[in-house]
Amino acid sequence: MPAEETNTRAWQIYGQRQLDRAYTPPIPDQLGWTPWAGIGPGAEVLGDVTGRRVLDIGSGAGHHAAHLAQAHGARVTGIELSPTQHERAVSTHANVDGAEFVQADVTEYLAVAEPFDAAYAIGTLAFIDPHRSLPALRDGLRPGAPVVLSLLHTDLNGRGPSTEVAPRAQMILLRDDPPLPTHMWVLAPQLWEDLLTEYGFRVEAIDLFPHPDESATVVQQLIRARRLPARPARVSSRPRSTRAPSAHAAVGVGAIVLSEQGILLGRHRLGTLELPGGTVEAGESFEETVVRELGEETGLIARPEDVKLLGTLVDHVEDILRVTVGALVHAWQGQSATQPDESVGDWAWYPLDHVPDGLFVCSAQILTAWCPDLPIDHPPAHFTAFAPATSPRTGPARRP
Repeated sequence: MPAEETNTRAWQIYGQRQLDRAYTPPIPDQLGWTPWAGIGPGAEVLGDVTGRRVLDIGSGAGHHAAHLAQAHGARVTGIELSPTQHERAVSTHANVDGAEFVQADVTEYLAVAEPFDAAYAIGTLAFIDPHRSLPALRDGLRPGAPVVLSLLHTDLNGRGPSTEVAPRAQMILLRDDPPLPTHMWVLAPQLWEDLLTEYGFRVEAIDLFPHPDESATVVQQLIRARRLPARPARVSSRPRSTRAPSAHAAVGVGAIVLSEQGILLGRHRLGTLELPGGTVEAGESFEETVVRELGEETGLIARPEDVKLLGTLVDHVEDILRVTVGALVHAWQGQSATQPDESVGDWAWYPLDHVPDGLFVCSAQILTAWCPDLPIDHPPAHFTAFAPATSPRTGPARRP
């Protein structure tokens, strides 16, 4: 069964179970973007919505729409595909001034509706193929309209986000009822940003909110974006030919993660000890590569603004030019651990005055560029600093 059909069936069953229990969540005192009370901002991220037409995508039981209408004076339309979820909303909130509830597919509805002034989705857009939902959302919003999306960063089992636009099998649990199979698009922040940019939005902020219980691994992400105006005609460009360029350089990053215990190193399956890092992918900034590689290899969560680039190291391996960008990660979340299917694992902290033998060449070059006093031998490389290096004695700043 296609992913979205599976999701439609799951949410219809879910809504019916809640109807059978006669359960409707209360209207909240504050709009919450995460499943955990008091974590994250409130309705202010939508801007002033007084008198404005706001779309609630996947409005479920309708309590969020009712809150925006009552507390903020918005004119909210809750769009919900599941007839049982829609029934829950209208049976409780149909008389709330400023709130209306529509049972329809959001993409079909937006194709004929008057453009909205703002839109949001709390945990729901991940159940729709973004290649279908995002262009419809663009066409259904006026230029400059904000859109706020609350999405899982890890899945419900704590597994990290995907770097491919593909759904992932998940289960919805409700008390003692049998679990409901669904498919979710649990995507990395950079991938969401790329998709939103592709479909006519400017991403203004992406925040990650971990579970308040430090032993839990679920992380929620909050994306704030804005619908761009129609693009004016632009000057064109074109490639020289249809052939791909000849490979003549390798570009990667290496990240120094420093704690009170020292620097973080992992052991490659070929035996070398090395810093977290890897190859830069097309479309990534160096900071984004550091964040992605750190998460994929160690499980630590950082943001691009937590990364300080130190400079570039240039050397040669046979006929290939190798460019390595060194970076210092000054804030992160989580505990490092060996990740499935990664070539580097067994992560451990090593004091600066007891750096072990057997370092990978690029890691050794980065460490001595950062701290020239370290007694590390390696082949020469040309280093160009981006900014004055941070003292290795400066402690880390782990985000709460």
